[in-house]
Amino acid sequence: MIPIRDDIPRFSTPVVTYFIIALNSVVWLYEWLIQAQSPAALEALVYQFGVVPAHEAAVLSGATHLSPAAAIVPILTSMFMHASWLHVIGNMWFLWIFGDNIEDYLGHFKYLIFYLLSGISASVLHIVFNLNSRVPSLGASGAIAGVMGAYFVLYPRARVLTLVPLIVFFTFWWLPAWIFLGYWFLIQFLSGAATSIAYTSQSGGGIAFWAHVGGFAAGILMIKIMPPRVRRFSYR
Repeated sequence: MIPIRDDIPRFSTPVVTYFIIALNSVVWLYEWLIQAQSPAALEALVYQFGVVPAHEAAVLSGATHLSPAAAIVPILTSMFMHASWLHVIGNMWFLWIFGDNIEDYLGHFKYLIFYLLSGISASVLHIVFNLNSRVPSLGASGAIAGVMGAYFVLYPRARVLTLVPLIVFFTFWWLPAWIFLGYWFLIQFLSGAATSIAYTSQSGGGIAFWAHVGGFAAGILMIKIMPPRVRRFSYR
């Protein structure tokens, strides 16, 4: 299911959301240019700045020459990198739909902290469930999942215009946010459980379902703790 728009108005300009979308887009264009010139150079970049669970586990156990910084930096940088046009467009579209209202609720600075902590939480859970994986993890989906988790808590009765495929044709439905986001989370959790049951050493790529689960759960917890922005009104 693809969200088209929601019906919750915003009362401020989501400058941080715009900045995150722009930054992700610029980084992806940089990756694309590198790939066009040298696929090997792009692979080296991805392994340096993407989250490789086996590297993180080796640093924690002291079984590698890699420095702690080499383990920490990718957890931040990976959430601004993507693997394809479809990957970056899909992630930025979900952020465009749901991010503005969460930024409006928290305020710009707290929203940025919220976003980054969601992405970090997503990477941590992904690492925990894939300790031996040497496949780099890229993408903003874990951080965006945190935004979606916050939206699930704050605006469960909001309506989301959704493109729904029905076998041979497509239709548009207005779905309550709690149904759309709850269904999305359930799919991520079940898919993560299925991949854990059928776990391999992961020699190929795939979807980091546990990162989505970790980000969503972190978003739910943090939005209950972080206070909303203080709104100031002028009277006349």
